[in-house]
Amino acid sequence: MNEEENPQRNSQAQPQPEPQAQPETTPTQPNATVTRRDAGWAGASPTQVMRTVAVALLIAAVVLGAFFLLWQVRTFVGWFVIALFLAAVLNPAVNWLQRRHRLMKRPLAIGLTYLGVLVALLLVVGIFLPVLTDQINGFIKFVTTAANAPEGPTEYIKGLAKQNGLGGLFQRFSDQLDELRKQLGGVLQNLLSSSGQIVISFAGMIAALATVLTLTFFLLLGSERYVNAGVGLFPERHQPLVRRLLSQSAGAISGYITGNLAISVICGITTFVVLLILGMPYAAPLALLVAVLDLIPLVGATLGGALLVIVGLFVEPWKAVVLLVYIVVYQQVEGSVLQPIVYSKAVQLNGLVILIALLVGGQLLGIPGALLAIPVAEIIRIVVTELVAYRRTAQDANEPTVASSSPTAPSE
Repeated sequence: MNEEENPQRNSQAQPQPEPQAQPETTPTQPNATVTRRDAGWAGASPTQVMRTVAVALLIAAVVLGAFFLLWQVRTFVGWFVIALFLAAVLNPAVNWLQRRHRLMKRPLAIGLTYLGVLVALLLVVGIFLPVLTDQINGFIKFVTTAANAPEGPTEYIKGLAKQNGLGGLFQRFSDQLDELRKQLGGVLQNLLSSSGQIVISFAGMIAALATVLTLTFFLLLGSERYVNAGVGLFPERHQPLVRRLLSQSAGAISGYITGNLAISVICGITTFVVLLILGMPYAAPLALLVAVLDLIPLVGATLGGALLVIVGLFVEPWKAVVLLVYIVVYQQVEGSVLQPIVYSKAVQLNGLVILIALLVGGQLLGIPGALLAIPVAEIIRIVVTELVAYRRTAQDANEPTVASSSPTAPSE
């Protein structure tokens, strides 16, 4: 019995052999997924290919149709864009009137703002109209006198040229003057024959002005409601960004246009004082014309200065030299002092971007496009800058979350 129990105890004391580790088997399903994913179009079924092609063609057709529709209504789109800019410019004045007078309704504030703009335009017209009327009356009187002269219009003009010491010049260019007279006659005939088209064009311009003012009125009337409706189209987490973009864009538009008007007013007043000191004729219209030209960025002040120098040459040459010096000095002061002070909070663009924006805007919409090009470029800069900053902030906020969610290594 003892001998039988000893083998049993020895067998129980012997350690059991550990099971051998089986080699890990890699599942075949992920490999099949990777192979199918790498196959691309080759691994897709014909139905999926046809569906993808159909969706791509449908999207392309919708985009082309949208562009075609925009091209067909481009005139109205231009009016609406101008109305948006006018609303952004006039909205601070309307808000100021409502803050100043608590009981004033918004339609009344808009009407008073329109009235102020109308008074300013009538003031401008009142400055130009007497001089323009005087010049037109003088031209009509000259044409009537030349036409009724006994010796004929050509001999009458030739006699005037001799009295002013320009007889040789008139004789030299007599053939060119005869050709010019024929061309002017043809232009006058075409002008008279197309008087109906001129009336239609003028009526179209009045209709466009009325449409823009009406659109501006309704945009000002429901500005908060429209902004809230537009912001509500975006997800709630993006709404603060969209509202900030709209606020900064409106501030850029209002700041730029208000600053541009302020600089033009300063230019007009300074030019008027200089013209009065020099004793130049038609000082007020010339100063007003220079102020209007100064509204055009980059080249407006140069055009106005060239006009002053040309007028000065016909008055007295030394006055033209003085005006040239004044224009050069004023442009330096405007570019180095006035524009940085006025535009520092509204526009943050370099000269190359401004030049490209002016060329593109002028090519698309002419003079209105050139005037609106810089605010549009500034809005694009604001949108790009804010979107980049928003994405960077979102990535920085997600990094700690990813780091905290990653598993920590077990301590030995």
